[in-house]
Amino acid sequence: MNAEDLQLTQLLSDIHDKYGYDFSDYSPASLRRRMDRLMMLDKFSNFAEMRYRLMTDPVYIRRFVEELTVNVTEMFRDPQVYQRLRSEVLPRLAAQPLIRIWHAGCSTGEEVYSMAILLHEAGLLEKSLLYATDINPEVLNVGMNGIFPLSYMKKYSENYLLSGGTADFSSYYTAVYDKVIFNHHLRSRMIYSTHNLVSDSSFNEFHLVMCRNVLIYFERPLQERVLTLFDESLGTEAFLCLGSKETLRFSTVKTNYRPLGRDKIWIKS
Repeated sequence: MNAEDLQLTQLLSDIHDKYGYDFSDYSPASLRRRMDRLMMLDKFSNFAEMRYRLMTDPVYIRRFVEELTVNVTEMFRDPQVYQRLRSEVLPRLAAQPLIRIWHAGCSTGEEVYSMAILLHEAGLLEKSLLYATDINPEVLNVGMNGIFPLSYMKKYSENYLLSGGTADFSSYYTAVYDKVIFNHHLRSRMIYSTHNLVSDSSFNEFHLVMCRNVLIYFERPLQERVLTLFDESLGTEAFLCLGSKETLRFSTVKTNYRPLGRDKIWIKS
């Protein structure tokens, strides 16, 4: 292990001991890139200076966590996945008296709103609860408020149509200057809460877990831990939906699932 790796390992250990955030199984290359970016943005002259700030300023840890946890998302991302959710998954969940869906690592919540729209159009929103969790409380506030840049809506509307949507997408939000706020009836079925996939346990039994493009930033042992957590959170004939570059293939829980087509959706047997 070189000097840079030793510095990083020691810093992550100190952060875990002091604040409880565990980044030890995150991809080292991804962590290093994002820490280098943070050092440049906040004008630290060296690694030791940033470490001192983290250890002496409890407020700064929020910014650190925000920068290290990747918050890239969009509504109806990979529209074919939402098309499959719309046509094959939600009809199977329709018989449930209360549909519980967990969006793990939800970032700013765009995919939670995407799901709420699917449920609304299927006539299922009123008997659904969408649990939206992330390690970063700052991004959760964005989702809770449902306020996004107006400039994003053209892309989101295109994704929505490609997912099989037939309504006027703009009917789901109100534009105010350069922002939009999504309708309250969508937000009313969402529960936002901080949750650390690394260290926190299962908190309910779900009919669908959505965790898309989060596992790719984890090393294999942490991926296994998180997939086991999801397995513990899903009942029989429940669904797991992962990102386009994520798979169950190398996990010990893979034998509990069968694929639903080729769109990264699995059914628990």
